[in-house]
Amino acid sequence: MELITIKDLCKSYGNGGKKIDVLKGINLTVNKGETIAIVGASGAGKSTLLNIMGTLDRPTSGDVRFMNEPVFDYDGKRLAAFRNRTIGFVFQFHHLLPEFTAVENVMLPALISGAPFDAARSRAAALLGEVGLSERLGHKPGELSGGEQQRCAIVRAVIQDPGMILADEPTGNLDARTGDEVFALLLGLNRDRGTPLVVVTHNERLASRMTRRIMMSDGSLTEG
Repeated sequence: MELITIKDLCKSYGNGGKKIDVLKGINLTVNKGETIAIVGASGAGKSTLLNIMGTLDRPTSGDVRFMNEPVFDYDGKRLAAFRNRTIGFVFQFHHLLPEFTAVENVMLPALISGAPFDAARSRAAALLGEVGLSERLGHKPGELSGGEQQRCAIVRAVIQDPGMILADEPTGNLDARTGDEVFALLLGLNRDRGTPLVVVTHNERLASRMTRRIMMSDGSLTEG
């Protein structure tokens, strides 16, 4: 079943009066339950594509639909609510708020959507327990290892039971062993919850574990 459908997607930026075409007529379908690796050289447009899929950025032209809904027709408030409830983001750098504890960081998306404080905290604590962080709930990011920080970021991404997880180089800032553990966690979430997973990565070994591998070069996609 099609979850996201992208047709003729283009993205351009102006630079000193010169137009730079970053995405050039992208066509892509993401189906429920699948895992996709997007690989390619730096500057190929991978992160730009991921940001548009997650509605963090808008396309210059083309059509992006989630469950056949044209999400970029939404006004700003509705689009922000859609993003909060439907897309889970994991980045290379965890982006945890340093003044908040692990459980407080994970709670934030639920609180933003209006969930009661106690319910949000209870769910955050339970999810952190599932990834082995039950003893670290009150620790701030600076007191966590790199792998623990990234596990915390992944739990924050799934607290809303999103329709899709988008991950941009989620293991790029970790050593090989810890990176493997984090990647296994993401794949486990896909297996156990059926949540589609789209990962931008330079790691061909990890990409080979996904159900689909898509090569991006000079703003265009090639499957396989």
